Amino acid sequence: MSVANIRKTTEEKMVKSIESLKTDLQKVRTGRAHTGILDHVQVDYYGSMVPISQVANLSLADARTIVVQPWEKNMANAVEKAIRESDLGLNPASMGETIRVPMPALTEERRRELTKFIKGEGEQTKVAIRNLRRDANEAFKRLVNDKEISEDDDRRAQAEIQKLTDKFVAEVDQVLQAKEAEIMTV
Repeated sequence: MSVANIRKTTEEKMVKSIESLKTDLQKVRTGRAHTGILDHVQVDYYGSMVPISQVANLSLADARTIVVQPWEKNMANAVEKAIRESDLGLNPASMGETIRVPMPALTEERRRELTKFIKGEGEQTKVAIRNLRRDANEAFKRLVNDKEISEDDDRRAQAEIQKLTDKFVAEVDQVLQAKEAEIMTV
């Protein structure tokens, strides 16, 4: 493997770490309704588990209510059950063929708990990014030991990886600040 390949794969993995963090933070509800909250809810569709978006239309009725309309009338109970049993703490109300999912307002204490939770998620992402840096630096050391690159090239490559690491750690901080502001706004 060359220095460029190691750098490229490390950067791709760091980007995936950031995307994973953003996906995880979308699950954290903020009191405002958005259909992305239900993206990870799985519905039992005739014996197989499928995402809710594959069995129903999701839309917003207002700022605090998600409306779920199953494509098949007999799926309403399964969709309602899946939402209720998810770890989101939501309580859907069935109204014939449509299901209304009200978003409860968050208390100040719950907002603080969510802030601590997202900071923990961010810290895990930072650790993952630093582990990728370590793996890349070890790969550079192997190239030096195999005499494929010089020690000067190794130092330059490690400096590049450090810049990448700093950039992505700063991006994690930005994502966390935005989510924290979203959670703390009443």
